[in-house]
Amino acid sequence: MAAKRKKEGFEEHLAELESIVEDLESGDLSLEGSLERYEQGVNRLKQCYELLRSAEAKVKMLVEQSDGTLGEEPMAEADA
Repeated sequence: MAAKRKKEGFEEHLAELESIVEDLESGDLSLEGSLERYEQGVNRLKQCYELLRSAEAKVKMLVEQSDGTLGEEPMAEADA
């Protein structure tokens, strides 16, 4: 029976991205190795951005309603 692979979260992707940056900064990789690690880093970075966008979509802001109660509203998009 194949073992189930745990879905990697933001922290795991970020840790791998940091490791890739360290490898690239070390200067110990060949040109081909550097290009491969760079591509891996770009993919990890995209995964981090996607996880952040997903988390941001889940964040809601508590806003005081006109009757004095608190209600949830989606977080406003930041201007980029």
